Amino acid sequence: MTNNKTYTEVIDEIRSRLDILDVVQSRVVLKKKGANYWGCCPFHNEKTPSFSVNVQKGIYKCFGCGEGGDAISFLMKINNQSFNDVIKDLAEQFNIELPSSKGDSKQYNEDKQQVKNLLEKTCDYYHNNLFTLPEAKPALDYLYNRGITKEIIDDYKIGYSQKGYTDLQNHFKSEFTPVIMEKAGLTVKTEKGDLVDRFRHRIMIPIRDDSGSVIAFGARAIDANQNPKYLNSPDTIFYNKSRVLYGIDKAKNKMIEDDFVVIMEGYFDVISAQVAGLKNTVASCGTALTVDHVRLIAKYSKSRKIYLAFDTDSAGLKATQRSTEVIKEAFAGLGNLKIFDQSYSNLSDDKYTCEIRVVAPFDSKDPDEYIRENGIEQYKKHMKKAPLLLDFQLNQCLKEYTPDFSPTDKLNLVKKIMPLIEEIPNNIVQNEYIKLVAEKINVDEKALIREVNKTKNYKTQAVSEVPRIVTKSSNIYEKAQKNLLSLFLIGESNSDMNFLSQTLKNVKFIDKNLIIILETIDKLSCQINNDVEKLIQSLYTQFAEDNQLKDIITDLIYIADSFKNLSDKDFRLVVQENIARINRYHLESERKELALKYKDLNNNDVQSLQYKMQLREKFKNK
Repeated sequence: MTNNKTYTEVIDEIRSRLDILDVVQSRVVLKKKGANYWGCCPFHNEKTPSFSVNVQKGIYKCFGCGEGGDAISFLMKINNQSFNDVIKDLAEQFNIELPSSKGDSKQYNEDKQQVKNLLEKTCDYYHNNLFTLPEAKPALDYLYNRGITKEIIDDYKIGYSQKGYTDLQNHFKSEFTPVIMEKAGLTVKTEKGDLVDRFRHRIMIPIRDDSGSVIAFGARAIDANQNPKYLNSPDTIFYNKSRVLYGIDKAKNKMIEDDFVVIMEGYFDVISAQVAGLKNTVASCGTALTVDHVRLIAKYSKSRKIYLAFDTDSAGLKATQRSTEVIKEAFAGLGNLKIFDQSYSNLSDDKYTCEIRVVAPFDSKDPDEYIRENGIEQYKKHMKKAPLLLDFQLNQCLKEYTPDFSPTDKLNLVKKIMPLIEEIPNNIVQNEYIKLVAEKINVDEKALIREVNKTKNYKTQAVSEVPRIVTKSSNIYEKAQKNLLSLFLIGESNSDMNFLSQTLKNVKFIDKNLIIILETIDKLSCQINNDVEKLIQSLYTQFAEDNQLKDIITDLIYIADSFKNLSDKDFRLVVQENIARINRYHLESERKELALKYKDLNNNDVQSLQYKMQLREKFKNK
């Protein structure tokens, strides 16, 4: 369908569909406090949240580094993209056609649509191969032996890729170009420069985004000597393995309903669990858990209750440890982890921000194997008893202790345990754990308490508890200019706006950036008819590639709140007071300039007298 809208109209439509909270929450873990949502800024390192999202205004603002803007600004900054590139992606996401006059927008959208179509058709092609090709029998036998029935295969669209080097390309050569095949991640170039099918003689598992669209594939080897065991799609225009969780399309609704998620390691772990009835299950796609994965989980679970259910061998335990560090990083600054089951909420005023439990009920068996042998109900029983992260970590350490431990052995074990105890924020709970550890490994309880207190005192001295504020200074004259500009963003009275526009024509602004904004508002005001929302959107679009001006626009929106609901009299008084401050600045500047000239006139008595008279007039007019 042809789109007759202008580029500006398309941008306005895209903005109207964007939800600032959804956009930011996909990359930042947020916690509601008062009217706004708060989290740690993704644009600079901080431990105390100073990044705020105002849903009503549709903007974000970091009070630590000064970054601010609307949803499009956020996507530009977080993805390191230009304004036009972000608009292209959003237009494709919302199925909006961009005007062809804007460069290669039309071609870009067409390529993305072709890649999307190719991935869906390839999924069907692989799935059909599994049941129709004789060479696919080993793959089908493998699946049946793992308890993956035909119904499950059909539901998850599991398939098979042929052995030939160009079978897939040959099948689709009349529909899709080699360029599209490569962009979809389905072909790869050899050292000689030839394009070959990326996946050959493998069980094909479609990877879907949270809306259910096929965006990539996970491919399992069939033959014993086939390496690697798992081969995944490369990053493409649709797929980034660090931001996608396998099974999220089927898990998300249950995650919202039950408010928890189970993170497993493999594709078949997730399939077995979901099919058996544990729908809240996801897995990372051939990579370690990342902060972006955790942020995606937080989007669907308000309480952020996470069960880690990896294998119980040494590799699985290491994966558990790595994942906990990533989860802690993602939620840093938003509060403490839940560490005490019964009365922790009564022992601390700080509500916990995340609850991590570890499911490890079996002897070196992966979840898939355990569920197939023992059933999902037995697995759920282990989930109900799953220890909190702290208890699991302490138990893993305490397993090392034996009665014949030497003093040196005990010291080394205590060194492993101390960092876990030090993380406990509540003194009562901390002392209970110290008592438990002292009894288990037969050491003096008071000595353990002294060691913990030493570390605690050191950290208190080393880390300042005062949160950072915006470091960009703003003197009284800059504030006066910003106050005047912010009045344009109230939008309560046409007469007020007209009065403001006419009055400021005779005011000489000082700051170059604020002069640019004032001139832009003057130009836009005749087009928007006192529509403040339209004015703000137009300003963000106008200054899309200028971070400094976008930050100022965000500041002005916040400043405008303090001037809302003023009477006409008070509105005009605010205008006059701030203009007076600016005029005082110009007067002081002139005085200083004349004083310097007067000082330099050592030998010219006539000119010296003239400047002295001018200075007297300036002081008299104060």
